[in-house]
Amino acid sequence: MKTLIIIPSRMSATRLPGKPLLKINGRSIISHVFKKAESAEIGEVIVATEDQEIVDDVKSNGGNVILTSKNHKTGTDRIYEALTLLNKKDIHYVMNIQGDEPDIDLDDIKVLHNKMRINTSKIGTLAAKIHSEEMYNNENIVKVKIGESFNKNSFPIAQSFVRNLKGQNKDDFCHHIGIYCFEIATLKKFVSLKQSKNELENKLEQLRALDNNININVALANRSPIGVDTEEDYIAIKKIMKYI
Repeated sequence: MKTLIIIPSRMSATRLPGKPLLKINGRSIISHVFKKAESAEIGEVIVATEDQEIVDDVKSNGGNVILTSKNHKTGTDRIYEALTLLNKKDIHYVMNIQGDEPDIDLDDIKVLHNKMRINTSKIGTLAAKIHSEEMYNNENIVKVKIGESFNKNSFPIAQSFVRNLKGQNKDDFCHHIGIYCFEIATLKKFVSLKQSKNELENKLEQLRALDNNININVALANRSPIGVDTEEDYIAIKKIMKYI
């Protein structure tokens, strides 16, 4: 069973425009993510983007990249177009890795992939335990509710995804890490569905799956990576990766 990793990326991020090409140790963020995904050695890696600048950068750093439409509402729509353009017929799983998380743990990528294969799941994702009150209160950090014991051996089904924990027991929630591994038929079904009311109101596309009774299994990650959403995130991650 073959797996394809597709990394959606675009220049027009609202909070930090142009962030895929911001440099860390002389290399762009998107190319750091590409190299990390390649190092997981679970399948071919492709960047999918609407921007020629990203195409040029990824190619100059030895990566594979495909130009997609500018009209996608979500990253999942972009990876599906890329899959269609690539016309690969023998792919069983597609993994969507976020293009703004160069700090992602290599072992976490491998664990998610292995659990998908062993459990023949439809959609899988990652979550990490939360250790600070600030993370619980930050609405930019997505939280996932796990309905059963959550450990390295389990692969439970997500009950809900939220940004705001007001009125809820915070101990039921973990930090959702936005990597998705799709079984190919489920990816096709997902992009054919209309965006749900919950998805649009909460700006969380994974709610489209739950609203249409598609289970999302969750693997426990080693830690929470820093996503680059703001200038402060960029400064923080540059310090972390300075000696890598």
